[in-house]
Amino acid sequence: MADDEKSRLYRRITHLPPSVVLERMRIHGFWPAGQGLPPDPAGEAAERAQLEKELAELRQQQAVLKDPQKALAQERKRRWEESKKRRSERKKARLAEHKIWVKFWEENRRQSITHLGIGVSAGLFKNLSDAAALLARGLPVIHDGAQLAAALGIEIGTLRWLTFHRRGATLVHYHRYEVAKKTGGARLISAPKPALKKAQSWVLENILAKVPVEPQAHGFVPGNSIVTNATPHVGRAVVINLDLKDFFPSITFRRVKGVFAHMGYSEQVATILSLLCTEPPRVEAELDGKRYYIALGQRVLPQGACTSPAITNILCRKLDKRLAGLARRLDCTYTRYADDLTFSSDDRTRIGFLLRGIRMVLTGEGFTEHAAKTHVMRRSGRQEVTGVTVNTRTTLSRTDRRELRAVLHNAANHGLESQNRESRPDFAAYLRGRVAFACMVDPSQADEWRAGLLAALGGGAQ
Repeated sequence: MADDEKSRLYRRITHLPPSVVLERMRIHGFWPAGQGLPPDPAGEAAERAQLEKELAELRQQQAVLKDPQKALAQERKRRWEESKKRRSERKKARLAEHKIWVKFWEENRRQSITHLGIGVSAGLFKNLSDAAALLARGLPVIHDGAQLAAALGIEIGTLRWLTFHRRGATLVHYHRYEVAKKTGGARLISAPKPALKKAQSWVLENILAKVPVEPQAHGFVPGNSIVTNATPHVGRAVVINLDLKDFFPSITFRRVKGVFAHMGYSEQVATILSLLCTEPPRVEAELDGKRYYIALGQRVLPQGACTSPAITNILCRKLDKRLAGLARRLDCTYTRYADDLTFSSDDRTRIGFLLRGIRMVLTGEGFTEHAAKTHVMRRSGRQEVTGVTVNTRTTLSRTDRRELRAVLHNAANHGLESQNRESRPDFAAYLRGRVAFACMVDPSQADEWRAGLLAALGGGAQ
């Protein structure tokens, strides 16, 4: 068959309806009579379905292109749906990550301390102490806050509560009150509440008490007293008393932290111990009916905490060494009772040199002399050291001796209550304390004081 004939036949067939073509094919024997149409081949059926799908998409696109606004709206909708889906997925991812971090943070809070307030938390991540140095000093080896809490016998959350630093706090761990000074004015006392007091007592007993102090330190040192502080100055030609200005408030959190770090404790432990032993001065204020205690400055040693005197004695070791060396060079004697410095000598000509040297050392060690309380006492007048007269022996002042004798004499003759002019609840115990103090200061008159006390107690109504 020629190509032209084939071409005409093809055109004729393609223009016939499908039903006619199928009938003709059956007549010409393409499949047996009496049977239905054979199924299309699987590949052809799949190809036809794909083509029909593509054709439908093209028709849809053609319909959309005829209306640009509709096309733009559909595209915006598509992008919005995709954006919502992405946001939803990101939100789910963030929530899952947040749950992981919350669980990690809660677990971390139960096991460690990472933040204790603004300005005091630097270095809390350093939790490795110098075990060798601590063992050499006989101190407990503690590397981090968890171990310190265990040693104190408290939960780590309680330790965090006791030490967390807040500039404006609704609760403080100290009772504050004032006591009158002998020289006039008032002294602010900060007494720790029971929970903090217990922790501070542990620190004092297990750490601070094991650190040696210089022999010149007599204040708050076991076996020493105001009498041991005064005895080295008995019978000297010149006795000089100096007082350190704002002694406890001048010992800041940073200096206390340095004390514990020098012992060998990690920066985390040194920070926590320093927070246990310091507190800023605070003022009470009220806002919206709620009471706040506002910090007026940096944390310092509170006067009233059992740890404060021991810390000052350790911190003053270098000061004591330098002043003792200065005293030896000038043939003087030096002792210190807390913030009271005492020097004595038989050479009156070196007082000026001594005072200049003392002031240079004080400045170099970060302390300030309370100039109004500096006294140079010669043998011709009463020489007193920490309330004890030292002209010829340690004894009470003449005024105190006369007053105590008068109280004992009148109590023996007129009864104890006649002498209880200040309405003390247990005047007998008070009188015993005064007599015990007098016996300690001047043992040579102890028998006389005890006899007077016995008479006073026997002659009273109690």
